[in-house]
Amino acid sequence: AVMWRAVAAASAPARALCRPRPLPPPRRRAVSVAVSPAAGLADERVETRVAGLAPGQAVTVRAVTADERGCLFQSCAHYRADGRGELHLGTDASQGGDYTGVEPMGLFWSLAPAGMERPYQRLLPRSTGSPMKVEVLVHRGHSPPGAIPGPVVAKAEAERWFTAPGVRRIRLKEGGVRGSLFLPPGDGPFPGVIDMYGDEGGLIEFRSSLLATRGFAALSLPYFDFEDLPKVMKEFKLEYFEEAARFLQRHPKVKGPGVGVIGTGKGAELALSMTTFLPEVVAAVCISGCSSNTVADLHYGDMTLPGLRFDMNKVSVSDAGVFDIFEALDDPTNPANSPCTIPIEKAEGHFLLVVGEDDRMWKSSLYAELAIRRLRQHGKENFELLSYPGAGHRIDPPSTPFCQVAMDRVLGVPVLGGGESKAHAHAQEHSWGKIQEFLHLHLG
Repeated sequence: AVMWRAVAAASAPARALCRPRPLPPPRRRAVSVAVSPAAGLADERVETRVAGLAPGQAVTVRAVTADERGCLFQSCAHYRADGRGELHLGTDASQGGDYTGVEPMGLFWSLAPAGMERPYQRLLPRSTGSPMKVEVLVHRGHSPPGAIPGPVVAKAEAERWFTAPGVRRIRLKEGGVRGSLFLPPGDGPFPGVIDMYGDEGGLIEFRSSLLATRGFAALSLPYFDFEDLPKVMKEFKLEYFEEAARFLQRHPKVKGPGVGVIGTGKGAELALSMTTFLPEVVAAVCISGCSSNTVADLHYGDMTLPGLRFDMNKVSVSDAGVFDIFEALDDPTNPANSPCTIPIEKAEGHFLLVVGEDDRMWKSSLYAELAIRRLRQHGKENFELLSYPGAGHRIDPPSTPFCQVAMDRVLGVPVLGGGESKAHAHAQEHSWGKIQEFLHLHLG
């Protein structure tokens, strides 16, 4: 009996070894977020995917970036994982945050100054040679915009480039002309385009560098408040713009015979005048422009187009201190203001008019209507109109962050630009393709 007890005792560990052990609980995959391409062009879409979540798990996806001055911008959206614990921003709908619905690029176009920053700042690249780096973070739970988000479970970085490899940037000091010329890689020749912005002044290059990336020789042309150009918009000589058009037209890398021009705001109105008076300019993209000359008188030889004036008594100011200047510009339909009208019926070139129907900076829908009416009265059909419901004043390349109210450089106060973020973002994406088509059609 003692022997049998000894045998049993010896075999106990062996039996324990043979007994099936309980399986460990399945190991959860680590949560991951991937942005693809991780480095890509700023006017292209990215794919954002999250994996490793629990089925149906609620998360807040955030984007965070800083501009060259260190000002922080952020956006957020609320999502739920699918049955596999995955999430794809291209097909899954945001349920809250800064936008709702299926918006693959929503995190990018809804970037706005963080709570601790001065409001009403635009997120625009000052230099085109380095990328905008955007961090994409996945937080546990749904946290409203401005609140402290839950713990970070995954993060990734996306680089948004405004210049493709091989694009050359040449700083210009050619006669009286100032600016930057962006040339695509290769021998060319390329269609030539002059690019101008509005009353913010200075040199704004990011649209020009993207146009060069898309195969255009693009001249970013400042016309005041840059180097030795006039400090303020007092009066302009069309000869400056003529010199720029002739420089571009004669450049060995530019296709010719004519060049195009793209302008926003005051730049759009100058684009109308250039196409009207300068035979070198054969195609104009006018974004949110006026059909009359505004603010500063425009001279060309012996001719002068006086500028429509702003009546500051017609400006209204909200309780938050935001200025609405929608009614402030003199009425171009008033016969007393007819000397300001740009005689676009004289133009041999073609016009693409791009307007946001909710532009609150001024009545760009009406001004486009007046331009079209004037052309048709003279038997002309040399125009196309892109009119976007819900879009505001400044329609930029795709995914440029929407800014309903922005600090005005001239007035030094926040001014209402109008628009609704989602409609404006869709207008930017659609118009960018149409603008390139129009320029290729008329410039070759």
